[in-house]
Amino acid sequence: MRLKFCLLILIFPFLFTFSFFYRVRPSSAQAECKIPDNFNSLSPDQKSTLLSEIINSCDQLSREAQSKIKSLSSQINYMNSQIQLAILKIDQTANQIEILEIQIGDLSKKISVLNVSLNETAALFINRVIATYKAGKTSALDLIFSSSSFGDFFRITRYLKAAQTHDRQMMIAMEEIRLNYDQQKKEKEERQKDLEELKVKLAQQKADLDKQQANKKHLLAVTRNDEKQYQELLSQARAEYQAIQAILAGKGDEIEVGGVSQGEVIASIISGPSCNSSGTHLHFTIADNAGNVSNPFSYLKQVDYRNCSGPSPCSAADPFNPGGGWDWPVSPPVILAQGYGVTWAVNNTWVGRIYNFHNGIDIAGSSNQVKAVQEGTLYRGSYTGSGGCRLRYVRVKHKDSNLSAYYLHINYEKV
Repeated sequence: MRLKFCLLILIFPFLFTFSFFYRVRPSSAQAECKIPDNFNSLSPDQKSTLLSEIINSCDQLSREAQSKIKSLSSQINYMNSQIQLAILKIDQTANQIEILEIQIGDLSKKISVLNVSLNETAALFINRVIATYKAGKTSALDLIFSSSSFGDFFRITRYLKAAQTHDRQMMIAMEEIRLNYDQQKKEKEERQKDLEELKVKLAQQKADLDKQQANKKHLLAVTRNDEKQYQELLSQARAEYQAIQAILAGKGDEIEVGGVSQGEVIASIISGPSCNSSGTHLHFTIADNAGNVSNPFSYLKQVDYRNCSGPSPCSAADPFNPGGGWDWPVSPPVILAQGYGVTWAVNNTWVGRIYNFHNGIDIAGSSNQVKAVQEGTLYRGSYTGSGGCRLRYVRVKHKDSNLSAYYLHINYEKV
């Protein structure tokens, strides 16, 4: 009994120390992605070093959060980490601006001092040149007769030689001051250029932060902050993507209707939500015979439009840059809901968990009419994917071409 008591007395301090550190030590996320309380008391250089370390840690944590997205809460957690990272980068840029402004102020003072020193040295040098010039016009014979003794003559001669040496040294010093002045002036101009670039960068970072906050607000509004609604949106996006990929691979059930001319009405957009679609829109895709897609903007011509590819209610995010000659499949003004390629939706919404490249464009028009963009052969098709969802589409195989245009989320009826 006594032995147990002695052992308890011996190990108690170690248990106390362990429990203390276990309680007070913050989690890695807190320790690596948080600005310390004494941050404002640090020097600008210390802030810069610390911010770089914190940003690197937060970037790593954000990537880890992205890899763990499985639910609405984890999606929001990732978006919060991105917002925090954006705020830190803004702080970093603002701190870099502060450092540059201090450096520019110091350089301005140095330039001012060098300017005064250069002016004073130049004035002294001019006076010395005048004195040397006057002394240089006096001949040796005049110096002998004007001197009271040979000792006085030698003193004057030594003085003149010393004066010439001093003039040479003053010229060298003045040149050094001038070179230093030019160097400091050039360095200040470079710092001012860097400062202007950082100010532009800061403005862009603040705009990006506003977008990220708007993206989070948009996600919460669309999902109504409800996990069930979020999972339904994911399922819908997954089913649509799988169906489109299958259709492009030639797995759709198609029947040939016959020839159609350019501009002929071939279908109508389904109004409201439908199979694999959360709302009224036409998914328009261009692909060759092997199913390889192309950017529709490369074929479609300029048109009156509204770019609503970003957060609601209607903000531009994806590029709208048609450069071809084809008419549009819908009547203008065209509304762009999602562009081609790596879109805003891919980067900022749930669809990015399903696909990383949008293989067409999502659009709507002033009416639900859908028109053939080129002359060709019309096919009506459908594909039944997961959950029994039957996605209807029409395809026009363009005449004298290896391209086909796909029109999805439509009714077959002509209007």
